[in-house]
Amino acid sequence: MDTATYPVQNDKARRALRLAVGAMFFMAGLCFASWASRIASIQQNLGLSFAALGGVLSALPVGLMCSLPFSGWIITKIGSRRLLIGALTVYGITLMTLGLAHNSFQLIGCLWFFGFSSNAVNISVNTQAVAAEKLYSKPIMASFHGLWSLAGFTGAGIGTFMIGRGVDPFHHFVLISIIIVISIIIAARSLKNDKTASSGPVFVLPDSSLIKLGIIAFCSMVCEGAMFDWSTIYFRDIVHPDKALIGAGYACFMGAMASGRFIADWFAHRVGLKRILQISGTLTAIGLLIAVAFPYLLSAMAGFILVGIGVSSVVPMVYSAAGRSKTMTPGVALAAVSTIGFSGFLIAPSIIGFIAGLATLRASFVLIACMGISVVVVSSKTKL
Repeated sequence: MDTATYPVQNDKARRALRLAVGAMFFMAGLCFASWASRIASIQQNLGLSFAALGGVLSALPVGLMCSLPFSGWIITKIGSRRLLIGALTVYGITLMTLGLAHNSFQLIGCLWFFGFSSNAVNISVNTQAVAAEKLYSKPIMASFHGLWSLAGFTGAGIGTFMIGRGVDPFHHFVLISIIIVISIIIAARSLKNDKTASSGPVFVLPDSSLIKLGIIAFCSMVCEGAMFDWSTIYFRDIVHPDKALIGAGYACFMGAMASGRFIADWFAHRVGLKRILQISGTLTAIGLLIAVAFPYLLSAMAGFILVGIGVSSVVPMVYSAAGRSKTMTPGVALAAVSTIGFSGFLIAPSIIGFIAGLATLRASFVLIACMGISVVVVSSKTKL
């Protein structure tokens, strides 16, 4: 986008856009983290085994994948601003329904809608972030994702508090949903109005550069998905901390990921995209292996911190690069990369649950560590 097309060109408007987009990232992260922090509670309430939980959790990424063609189409018709406002509102409302599920079938249905709206939020908020980044002379994409991760850390902390106080998931989720709706009302007016309807094809086959970016994102998102869905369960059943510390591993992961994303733009500018991806994959693999080899409170927390730092920069760097595609509009390019990358979320829950059912949860985390190694291998062989 040429900055001349932006309706107000002063610094105040530019900062307002950045703050509004940042707020939307934070609300999206808070919504997802609130769910993730209560997975163990909902599993216990519904009496789900590891294998059953893995199958149930796969409904979320299935909904996410089903949303990809819709989101890629609708964003060209109504623009990312309207899509973001609508999708984030639905996302927050759907969160409440997760706390009302009384059996696995109801939870599967709610998770499908949760995933569907989640992806629409993801594509639209990242399209807004690409537009905001183009108004600056430096990369700022990772800082937006840092706010998402900071929200995840906040959500994990709130979840830990709610668990410790015996608050049921539904009332916890109602509180979060109210916060999200209020934030949307405040920030909506500062978002960029960017209806981008086009008579051209909505989706075309991604070129080789976008496919490579998608593969890197896939490997990293498998690791992220594993941490989001299984970290609290890993701590509860493998590390065996006090009840109040069950969410500590997830909190360490999210806190480290947030911190890493706030410095990722600065770091990538100095060492380059390829090097930062290589370092990220290495840290992810080492962190997971530490948590598996030494399943004790402090060592597992340290391992999860390394994983958080490792995955912190991969997705924002990939999205920023996809948003600069020469062959697709930013929204459609992001949808194309997400199609590949988010399939990692599709397979991670069920694979982990399946392996945990056959062997152990620790064995499944070893497999996830291989995805970190794959980030190193693919990025090393890719021209970036």
